[in-house]
Amino acid sequence: MRLHNLKPRPGAKHRTKRLGQGESSGHGKTSGRGGKGQTARSGSSIRIGFEGGQMPLIRRIPKRGFNNARFTTRYLGVNVGDLNKFDDGAKVDETALALVGLAKGRGDGVKILGNGELTKKLSVSASAFSASAKAKIEAKGGTVEIVSRKSAAPAKA
Repeated sequence: MRLHNLKPRPGAKHRTKRLGQGESSGHGKTSGRGGKGQTARSGSSIRIGFEGGQMPLIRRIPKRGFNNARFTTRYLGVNVGDLNKFDDGAKVDETALALVGLAKGRGDGVKILGNGELTKKLSVSASAFSASAKAKIEAKGGTVEIVSRKSAAPAKA
């Protein structure tokens, strides 16, 4: 066995498609690109939904109906097990959670969830509590306080 005797395994190599080699080659004339126009040119890319300047279908269809996503309440979730970062008997509120780094991001308040085990007696005030979280906090002798966010005053007629 010498270097000049080495060959790739059968089926490992395939000849490249040679384009533009005349009509009888099967890849002549348009070289597999179809007819004329924008898509036949090199470097061509048309974004999804583009209809050649015509108003796209997604913009022609009327947008109707109500979507409740705009009015949902998005809570930042904090697990009960994470509250063990605080000292025993501490008062835990939304600002304290943000300082420790448990309630990051933008939301409409903080909701205490029931994952994990609580080992300390805490007085927790948040926007919402799950039933299991409330039970775990009160089982350790802590207190639960629901704080409501101030909503914007309704516009006067």
